[in-house]
Amino acid sequence: MKNPTPASLLLLLISFSGVLSETNLQQKVFVFPEESDSAMVVVQASIQEPLTSFTVCLRYYTLLTREYSLFSYATKEQFNQILVLKPSPNQYRIYLGTVFVTFILPEKKDSKPGWEHICVSWESATGLVELWLDGEPLPRMGLLKSQCINPEANIVLGQDQDSFGGGFDASQSFVGEMKDVYMWKRVLNADEVGLVLSDYVLSDSLINWRALNYDIKGYVVLQPSQTPSPYGVQS
Repeated sequence: MKNPTPASLLLLLISFSGVLSETNLQQKVFVFPEESDSAMVVVQASIQEPLTSFTVCLRYYTLLTREYSLFSYATKEQFNQILVLKPSPNQYRIYLGTVFVTFILPEKKDSKPGWEHICVSWESATGLVELWLDGEPLPRMGLLKSQCINPEANIVLGQDQDSFGGGFDASQSFVGEMKDVYMWKRVLNADEVGLVLSDYVLSDSLINWRALNYDIKGYVVLQPSQTPSPYGVQS
């Protein structure tokens, strides 16, 4: 048997690395331990065509009361192509390009901090933006009817991109824990949002927490979850 050539070893290493990059992160969390302009998770998604609809879901836990970014989808033409921002504890702001809508939540008295699950969706045909918080829908709003979203994107968790892959500001950084990040190129219906909330995996996702292709930048730590899913292990 011939010894492998350097070229074949390189190809083997590339192939092996590609397999490792898609990781099942069930019962894992990304911990963002401190305020920073360099800590983030860059997520790879195979998006081949312009998006005329999407849904992004994730679960997070933070003690922050200032503004912070959860999910940033930037293109070279528009750095806020999709941005999920939390301006204050009772507000969610969804950017699509240069325009946005703000969902204002009722103030909760004597509420304890804990995990929140959100799903954000939009469709071009109607321009409707939906926000689901812990499985409950808020009144829908409208943005960018009959428009589409460029597929060539840089996707970042925990930072707000003010340029394509850069322009980070520590004062908008996420500090806390994040898990169960998913994205689809369609609007999920109420039953599907309920399934995702219950930790079921839907098909045809662009971003899949159970097969995540990601790159950690800066001080972010992948750790076991301290709070296993109350719904048990689903598939």
